[in-house]
Amino acid sequence: MSNGTIEIIGARERRRRWGVEEKLRIVAETHEPGATVRAVAAQHDVYPNLLRAWRRQVREGRLTAVSPARFVAVRVDHTAPIAPPPAPPVNDRPAAETIEIVLPDGRRLRVGNDVSLIALRRVMTALRG
Repeated sequence: MSNGTIEIIGARERRRRWGVEEKLRIVAETHEPGATVRAVAAQHDVYPNLLRAWRRQVREGRLTAVSPARFVAVRVDHTAPIAPPPAPPVNDRPAAETIEIVLPDGRRLRVGNDVSLIALRRVMTALRG
């Protein structure tokens, strides 16, 4: 210990992160002739129960190789119909039969020719009051 460096030799690391490809490679080694789960686990410093769990995940299809990203051919169809612009709101009456009254405060009142003069006076009185 003359250079001040300390080396710790201990047990297995508690939380090692295994990549999917590493797990699949280790699981594949258990399927080789003469291989046992215990021997492969010891060789890779993995608990045998963890290796059995990985084997079960492979059997169930939950542990699979990640497929690499790739490009897919795409064709753009330029003959697609263009949607027509939205139609303006339909008015039940022609413009000649409707009048619009703009009040001094900016409110607008549209009145058709079928409104009686008495009803129009009542509405105008209510709006002013």
